[in-house]
Amino acid sequence: MTTVPRPGDAGHRTQARRWRLGQTPWRGEGSHAAPRARVIIDNDFSGDPDDLYQLVHHVLSPSVEIVAVIASHLREGDPFDAGPDTAANAFAVAEDVFRRMGLESTEVIVQGASTGLTSVDEPRDSDAARRIIAEAMRDDVDTPLFVAVGGGLTDLASAYLMEPAIADRLTVVWIGGSEHDGLAYPPPDGMPIEYNLLIDVTAGEVVFGGSELHIWQVPRDIYRQCLVSDAELRMRVRDQGPLGAYLYDEVRLVIDRATQEGRGPAETYALGDSPLVLLTALQSLFEADPSSSDYVLKPTPALTSDGAYRPVAGARPMRVYTRVDTRLMFEDFFIKLHEFERWQGAV
Repeated sequence: MTTVPRPGDAGHRTQARRWRLGQTPWRGEGSHAAPRARVIIDNDFSGDPDDLYQLVHHVLSPSVEIVAVIASHLREGDPFDAGPDTAANAFAVAEDVFRRMGLESTEVIVQGASTGLTSVDEPRDSDAARRIIAEAMRDDVDTPLFVAVGGGLTDLASAYLMEPAIADRLTVVWIGGSEHDGLAYPPPDGMPIEYNLLIDVTAGEVVFGGSELHIWQVPRDIYRQCLVSDAELRMRVRDQGPLGAYLYDEVRLVIDRATQEGRGPAETYALGDSPLVLLTALQSLFEADPSSSDYVLKPTPALTSDGAYRPVAGARPMRVYTRVDTRLMFEDFFIKLHEFERWQGAV
């Protein structure tokens, strides 16, 4: 449901102060440090606007180098964006966010496949899949690579099918998948197949069951914990310049629509993609890790066509997060947004 910009309506939204990835002029002199990790962001930016918050937060986090932003597709007929080409819409939204921030590094934005996989053996070739492969196979850097996915797994699964050697050269951080038995219960009237997995179940089957990819999973019960109140959004986002007003208005559209459909009103909204920032950019100084959040190690299960987990004996271990540090995650976002908009507004 994120507003997709129309051709020719972007000029007035471009910030006066311009910058590029790797620069942090709002932090003052002497505050720059080399990034500790590389991140490929992969999200369906024309869908739920929580991904806008994640994108802004990630590009304002200097501890990671954003090497690509993949604009991915939604499922056909998705209530947030019925299409027809949701990947193209996501690409337009990502470019629009960069313009609103004065961020000139639009060359990192790449479009993913427009539809999901039809077979666990056949990839969807795309610029996005090839960008994942190229970054994973680099031998001129030694920083760890995270592929941070807030939507479907099409482009990652395709990259693996095209070049299986990437499996040992990156870590997948995925927001998606249903609850694990013994760890949590489904929500009342929850979707039988979790929303992000439903975008491309076949890609989920590739990533979980058939590959050697290393996975950090934030399942549905955990991303539903990432609630902020409307009061927080009004006072700490909406009032932070044009960018903050835009972010708030996009969430407000969803809240108002849900209220009209009889599912509201509510005083909270789930910014469920924000753990992608927490787990990659907000790691501990010593013995680097997302040490303020909790996880369990489980053998990676296979995924069935109906979205269920099937145990696999002797499978590689995966992290399943059982709690995320929402205090650190949201306070860091609020402060970075304020700091950035104070700099942008000082023209």
